[in-house]
Amino acid sequence: MVIRNFILTLISSLSLTMFSYCSKSSDEDNLFVEVTLGKNGLVSVIANDDNVSNYRFSFGSGAVYNNTSGEAQYRYQNTGIFTIAVWAFYDENEESYSQKIIDVEIKNASGGPQVISSDGYIDDSEEVTQYSGYTLVWNDEFNYDGAPLDTKWHFQKIPIFGGSWANGERQHYTDRPKNSKVSDGTLKIIALKEDYTYRGSKKEYTSARLNSKFDFQYGRLDVRAKLPASGGTWPAIWTLGTNIDEVGNYHGDTDGSVGWPACGEIDLMEQRGYNKHEVLGTFHWSDSQTSDYASHGETKSNTQMGLSSDFTTDFHTYSLVWDTSRLKIYVDDVLLSSVSNSSRLPFDNPHYLILNLAMGGTLGGDIPQNFVNDQMEIDYVRFYQ
Repeated sequence: MVIRNFILTLISSLSLTMFSYCSKSSDEDNLFVEVTLGKNGLVSVIANDDNVSNYRFSFGSGAVYNNTSGEAQYRYQNTGIFTIAVWAFYDENEESYSQKIIDVEIKNASGGPQVISSDGYIDDSEEVTQYSGYTLVWNDEFNYDGAPLDTKWHFQKIPIFGGSWANGERQHYTDRPKNSKVSDGTLKIIALKEDYTYRGSKKEYTSARLNSKFDFQYGRLDVRAKLPASGGTWPAIWTLGTNIDEVGNYHGDTDGSVGWPACGEIDLMEQRGYNKHEVLGTFHWSDSQTSDYASHGETKSNTQMGLSSDFTTDFHTYSLVWDTSRLKIYVDDVLLSSVSNSSRLPFDNPHYLILNLAMGGTLGGDIPQNFVNDQMEIDYVRFYQ
């Protein structure tokens, strides 16, 4: 077994001691790790290796990062010696890997525990579900405070039809913190009653619409969310083909410009504004041979699916399982809706995720006069392949 030297950067009043070992199916150990100790208990780690599927960093006490960037940060609460573990996985099943262990001595930590905003962080209050045959490739756990991470999310705020949105929605979407923020471990998308003018178009409501900067084709997508209870609200967790070239979206025309419904649409969850005990799972497309519009979907209540709690009082996990033969939508692993995949459907192309909360419109319906605000909370977004 070959052990490589670590590159260490030491900052005043901090010290660290290290040892390392590796375990993998290959005889050659190329895992490089650089550790930097900063002020007030901050530790930064950079890992690098060839042909890596993903990295994992453990700082103890359940603080774990999974990412593909090879970078992670953590701030320790107390002084003392702590153990950091770093893995580099070379296959999707995480069976072939290298591992290094580092002992660090923290001398200047102060205050309570604090996690630095970082991609892929998983705190000890939640365990990432592992699925046989799948590897987590993109996620946001929302374990930070402030705006949604710019590296992961795009605010779509330019109305797609002149000054308005589709389906009679009655809001403007903004990138303001009052309409979307991350706090206490969740993303809040907040709909407000307020007069708001955008490019000369005035609306009586505001909210937020986020595009994932990541696009995906086939795999499993999990979104854990709690839905708004107010009448007139229309929450949605859904995807569009990146080739839609919709006004103001993140992906533009990089994959084409076929429009809707030729791009395909997958609605993991929609909810009517006048029935908060049901959710909809729907697929929209145009037939590649006839160009005719087509759709298929199901509407079910929490009691029909055997769920113990309502959609507005508790978090539920909305999932898409997508492969070349079929697309299935689940709520807490209970099947909501499915459709067979074929060359006639536009579900053989990359899609991106959209999270939004609309007001009124086709599914939102009438908005009560006493509406003030409500929100959709997202605990995490995870995509597996």
